[in-house]
Amino acid sequence: MEREQDLYPPVKALLERQGYSVKGEVGAADIVAVRDNDAPVIVELKLRFTLALFHQAVARMKVTDQVYIAVCKPKGRSARRALKDNLALCRRLGLGLITVKPDGRVEVQCDPGPYAPRKSKAKAARLLREFDRLEGDPNSGGATRHGIVTAYRQDALKCAAHLAEFGPCKGSDVAKATGVIAATRLMRVNHYGWFEKVEKGVYALSEAGFEGLKHWAYSWEPTD
Repeated sequence: MEREQDLYPPVKALLERQGYSVKGEVGAADIVAVRDNDAPVIVELKLRFTLALFHQAVARMKVTDQVYIAVCKPKGRSARRALKDNLALCRRLGLGLITVKPDGRVEVQCDPGPYAPRKSKAKAARLLREFDRLEGDPNSGGATRHGIVTAYRQDALKCAAHLAEFGPCKGSDVAKATGVIAATRLMRVNHYGWFEKVEKGVYALSEAGFEGLKHWAYSWEPTD
């Protein structure tokens, strides 16, 4: 579909099958549907999700609670994520969502209505653990030029700094000196490629580790 007008016939047909009388371009609304004494249904059409589309739909909620947005169903590698994220946004705003496939098939992803997402205690606990582990405020201006500084990366940098100063060490010694309890496992997993196993339980800093210290050290040192 190349034009917003192409979305109109399949959406109109969907509403008419439900007993609505449907007209396009009524006032500021793209589609208005009326059935008996029910609240009118308004549908805003766009080829793809845009912030302007959500603005328009929210504005229509001053007229009726029965507001939908209708878009071409996303396709491509990121289609599933785009649909999932925008569906969640529609639900949070109380909007309905209709998607239209290239062949004209229509899918109602959700209907308008109040929505209160369940809070995840597990996600909240993970967030607070990360907050407690993160030293200083290394991401105060957003991501650094190398990316986000995480507590895990800070732990890796502590281990790397110790090895850079003292040379190959036992994992238990690194853990004791740096306070990184899981130092041995961290160096064994070697997520960033910064460590080299010298012998059982003993690790040294790799070339990548020296580069890591050079690029990241300023981002992990605690600040007053």
